[in-house]
Amino acid sequence: MKRLFIMLLIACSAITTISADPLAAPQKKPESVILTLNAIIQKFGQNEGQVYSVNRNPNTNIIESSTKIVPFHCSLNPIRNDNVLNAVAINFPKNEPLAYQFLHIQPGSNENFSLKVITNNGTSQGTQRIRTNKNQNMWLMCCKNPENPQLRDAYAIVWEDDGVDVDGTVYMITSLRPDMYEKTMISDNSFFRIDGRVGDDLKDSLYVFYVADNAEELNAIADDAFVSTMPVVNKRFTVDIALDKPKVGRIRTVMPDGSLCKLWTNIDIVPGETYRITTHNGWYEEDRDYENRVGRYSGKSLLNDVQRRGVDDQSGEAVVADAVPVVGGNTDARQDWRNSLAPQYQKQLQLKSEVIRMEIEKIMANYQLIADEMEDLRDPYKISTIFEKNLKLNKELDKKFQDIIKFAKECHCPASQMPELYKEILKFYTEQNKGVNEFYKEFGYSRETKPARKLQEFLTKQTEKYLKDLEKSLTE
Repeated sequence: MKRLFIMLLIACSAITTISADPLAAPQKKPESVILTLNAIIQKFGQNEGQVYSVNRNPNTNIIESSTKIVPFHCSLNPIRNDNVLNAVAINFPKNEPLAYQFLHIQPGSNENFSLKVITNNGTSQGTQRIRTNKNQNMWLMCCKNPENPQLRDAYAIVWEDDGVDVDGTVYMITSLRPDMYEKTMISDNSFFRIDGRVGDDLKDSLYVFYVADNAEELNAIADDAFVSTMPVVNKRFTVDIALDKPKVGRIRTVMPDGSLCKLWTNIDIVPGETYRITTHNGWYEEDRDYENRVGRYSGKSLLNDVQRRGVDDQSGEAVVADAVPVVGGNTDARQDWRNSLAPQYQKQLQLKSEVIRMEIEKIMANYQLIADEMEDLRDPYKISTIFEKNLKLNKELDKKFQDIIKFAKECHCPASQMPELYKEILKFYTEQNKGVNEFYKEFGYSRETKPARKLQEFLTKQTEKYLKDLEKSLTE
């Protein structure tokens, strides 16, 4: 939905300079760049969203990678921002001779950029997304680490402005040099990848990933035995793990105080496969296609029965996470209620939930089509047609909402849990309403936007209805 927040773009070119021989770069630090980036962090750095991580070789205890990612916010006015953006434009070119890779991408270019982060003596490969959209200005340079020639120091800054203020991120990342390892990692078929997203109900900034040969080893794995860190950047996280055979893995959240979350997610990991996951507060959206082909539902899973059921906690019990938020959650009352249902009713609940999940995905996919069209041709007829489809889909979805509410009441869902169900429905309608408002900000009110107005009228009406139902449920 956030992609509906689209700006008019200025076409600029990408400027790329990559030296031919990384070994020729002098072993000196780019002091001017480091000083500039640290000044930005000190003066304008934001606490929320910061990522700090260090990864050491388990055998030698030598640092193989470190990550420092700091969002910042400042004025576009040079007087008010202490000329820090001008300093970036001066000092990156000034230190360019020390780099074996140098890159500047200006707003308007369609070129995005990700940085490889290799650890574990070359067996684990992650990706840091640096530039993610064409509104951003990016400077990046990669240098040999002066203390350890096997390491690469990467310094980057990316930002975009709205004409008044600037929002950006500083990256200072040290890892094993990709050019020394990627020749031995030619085949993608030997890698398992996690393509992760963080839900809007979470502010996680760092995950860790564990690997074991089987379920028994995974149950006994130590807290500090993770094989890779997965920093969250722009609500995304990823990791690549080299495998010689199918194994099992575990995703675990690092809390703001540095402790590990008591909940974790277990998955089967298979060479050559990618697992797409979206994390939420106490549950996650699984990769159903993956699970059906090679995971929990395939008959090939290496996890045990408890591990296959959902999200584990330290008690060894599974916290079942449904695929749809309106019937999800991990409270004891709701879990006890689901478990108390006869098998045929549990199956009905599962099917109703799956139908709702599919309808929600259709609606969200249509909003993505609108966002794509606004970035491209901006065909008013096509955009109007998609809004008409979403109005129809929302009306059909509401019937399914009513059906699952009726089912829950008939099956004696605890009264304390009904408000949560209404809140999730309201959240879905509210997010859509926000998206339509962003569309109006960019596209304006006109005859062509009539279907969008009709959709918003429906969303507003449904919001009012479920607010009343919520208020009523709170008094019961």
